[in-house]
Amino acid sequence: MSTAKALSQKSLIAARTGNITKQFPRHASAQVDTLASTSTSSPFKQWPTPMVESNGDYRAEAYLEKLIGGPLYSNQTALPRLPIPDVKDTITKLLPTALPLAESEEEKQSLLDACASFPSEAVELQRRLQARRDGEMKDSSWLQLWWNQLGYLQVRDPIVVNVSYFFHFSDDGTLPTSSLLGGNSDVKSLGVMRGAAMLVAAAEYRKKVCSGTLPCEAIGRKEPKTPLCSVAFKYMWNSTRVPKRVQDVYRMYDPSLHQHCIVARKGRFYSVDFVAENGDPLPLDAIEAKLLRIVELADEAESRDGPAPMLGLLSSSDRDSWADARDELLVSGGEKMEKALEKLESGALMLCLDDEHPTSKEQCAERFLTGGVSSGYNRWFDKSIQLICTNNGKSGLMGEHSMMDGMPIVGLADHITKTSYEDARNKTYSDFPSDVYSEIEDVFEDVHVSTGAHECIGKAKSDFYKLIGDHELNVQSFQGYGSNYIKKAGFSPDAYVQMAIQLATARLWGKQGGTYEATQMRPFLHGRTETTRSVSPASAAFVKAMGPRPRQDAKNGETRTEKVALLHEAVASHVKYIGEAAKGNGIDRHLLGLSMEVADGEDAPALFAHPLYVRSKTWRVSTSHLTHPNFDNWGFGEVVPDGVGIGYAVKADSCVFNITARKEHDWTGRLSHLLEEALLEMQTMIDMDKPTASKL
Repeated sequence: MSTAKALSQKSLIAARTGNITKQFPRHASAQVDTLASTSTSSPFKQWPTPMVESNGDYRAEAYLEKLIGGPLYSNQTALPRLPIPDVKDTITKLLPTALPLAESEEEKQSLLDACASFPSEAVELQRRLQARRDGEMKDSSWLQLWWNQLGYLQVRDPIVVNVSYFFHFSDDGTLPTSSLLGGNSDVKSLGVMRGAAMLVAAAEYRKKVCSGTLPCEAIGRKEPKTPLCSVAFKYMWNSTRVPKRVQDVYRMYDPSLHQHCIVARKGRFYSVDFVAENGDPLPLDAIEAKLLRIVELADEAESRDGPAPMLGLLSSSDRDSWADARDELLVSGGEKMEKALEKLESGALMLCLDDEHPTSKEQCAERFLTGGVSSGYNRWFDKSIQLICTNNGKSGLMGEHSMMDGMPIVGLADHITKTSYEDARNKTYSDFPSDVYSEIEDVFEDVHVSTGAHECIGKAKSDFYKLIGDHELNVQSFQGYGSNYIKKAGFSPDAYVQMAIQLATARLWGKQGGTYEATQMRPFLHGRTETTRSVSPASAAFVKAMGPRPRQDAKNGETRTEKVALLHEAVASHVKYIGEAAKGNGIDRHLLGLSMEVADGEDAPALFAHPLYVRSKTWRVSTSHLTHPNFDNWGFGEVVPDGVGIGYAVKADSCVFNITARKEHDWTGRLSHLLEEALLEMQTMIDMDKPTASKL
């Protein structure tokens, strides 16, 4: 989600294009065939090196796909590459999305003039971009290296709010209200039970991913379906983003060498094996016993030593501060600290057991997006996957966004949410370990944390509290109707809701704002996302007709019919744009690529600096749609300071919107009301515009 924000800053991009390509080790491919035949008790093939450090170039780790093999990576070499549209076509599509945002006729005309001259000004830029596609990036996407590095790994903002996203899972109805372990008075919290079941499911999914036996994802209603790129799955398990000055790296550890995950409790981090040597999960009872013991250990440590040093908050800092703090940890902590960080980084994933009892969707969203003041220290925001459970059984997931988008993680979340506590209890896997407790390791126990490191933690804590204090979140759980009604009325549910968002945000600000809807590009090799722009002449006409507030004129048949017709046109326009974007014919990635090809000292086309063009790609409304039957909510932060972030789901009979913005604006509560108002108003005019059935 922060990609749009980072890439709108051309100065940042231009300053860092000189040294962003790194080739994968020459010896790696040569070792693949030999290692692929290595026989161990693990179902995973051993990697050439125990750890691979990625600089954001998908090509550098492509040899691992050949090594792992299996159905998951079976289509990689056959996937088409991301196309480069025709410049004139891109400009033709740009104008309708920008002109409705013009603030004067003069501004509108000057954009038309800039667009008219752009094709001739961009001839050489297009040639360079095509040469990049056919030369340097011939075995990849021409975009991915820029996107991964400049859009993520080089962004210096904190990960939390700016990059991370969360899923809020529905409650597990098979959890008991309470339970006793071993017949004594040690009460297992619902969080421990839910966490244990989630680890069983996560282990099952991990085995499929790391062995390559997971089927390749595909989309489409007709056969043959369109396969999707699987590149992101390599960065899912045993992986962590690591802070560095200027540009971070992503560390991936060989899963055949690691059977542990990391469990966070009260700001302390414990390493615990949760899978057997064959990759299967340990029995639910065994995992439960380990988690219960971790809760006890954390309580004992707090009673004995006081609160944990809050090392996890360091990962919430801006990336340069975190890089410096990590260096301080390593210098002062020496080899013990180095091994501790490696243990944490190499864990398959992290399970955060929060000592919390949230109830509402909003309370859960605050915990799952940031952890809040009460649990933010119980996170390591760099971990690729963090599962989160609270004492009362609420659960969710936080994802680190740098090397993989949310959709690959949805498969994991789907498996987790379809594996209930009762399901996990009934599974039969490895024998119960003989000594459960001896396998639990306090990762940072007896590791020296210097005064300088404590000062870094203090600053990180202050910055984190300010960051989350500067933001607010609201959840609109609209129960009026959902996709069943919308489809019956003749509309695309996603496009219909996008028009409700257009209407609500226009009423909030008195005008439309540049709007981003993420569209996945995984049908292409190393594809990530493209922008679907929601502003169009059709959406502008609909918003104008609806007015700055409800006009209570639904009984006026002529006016009502006109509004419904305009809604149909706006929805159809949006559906058409999504279809073009999904084929690689969007405009924003193309225009970005052209801007990247402007060499230092060259005059850029006038369009790139035009205020209306810049306004049209300043995503005041950053949106993304994800509907899953077992998700209660999901969301992310806004991407510009004067904007909103809206993650939404369109369920059969309801809609859920997770709204984020800076607190200073006081927007989230008002926008929540305006979304409900817009959806109800649209329903009223649609229902009243239906022909009345004859009573004869």
